[in-house]
Amino acid sequence: MAEMGDESFLEGKLLIALPGMPDPRFEKSVIFMCAHSAQGAMGLIINKPIAGLTFRDLMPKISIDVAMPAFDAPIMFGGPVQIDRGYVLHSAEYSSQEATLSISSEICLTATIDVLNAISEGRGPAKSILALGYSGWGAGQIESELQANGWLHCDADMRLIFDVPSEAKWQSALAKLGADISGLSAEAGRA
Repeated sequence: MAEMGDESFLEGKLLIALPGMPDPRFEKSVIFMCAHSAQGAMGLIINKPIAGLTFRDLMPKISIDVAMPAFDAPIMFGGPVQIDRGYVLHSAEYSSQEATLSISSEICLTATIDVLNAISEGRGPAKSILALGYSGWGAGQIESELQANGWLHCDADMRLIFDVPSEAKWQSALAKLGADISGLSAEAGRA
């Protein structure tokens, strides 16, 4: 099991915002951590749909025809960095040659247009989340935020990432830890 001393301990994990998160962009966020090293960290918020924007709405804007008649998945706000770029978090049975980053044995990340074409044609990954933008931290920043009680982290699981409705992911992630949100706070106390 990876520990805080291991520089990549968050990679492939879920980061869960604690109540009282001071940055409203991350309030009640669940973030799948795609990368974590001594240089920094990168993840995608998986529970904040962009209001009024679905896969079907977005694809014509980038000249992709959607062949799947009922594919209307919401587009997530992945984070405040590079919000004009798309990232697809998906199940590992799909791979796009050298463009797919394997994060775990079950979950991969692809940020090229070929995965969007594959999804629109019904030959993409079985499970996927499309996000615009990502969440990023500089060297040591996420570790400081963890120590300041801004976040909790836990193991990721496919069901929570891909099957739980967006509005229930935050509470589901906290429940996975056995946390009762009524007693959680980002405020540090003194005994």
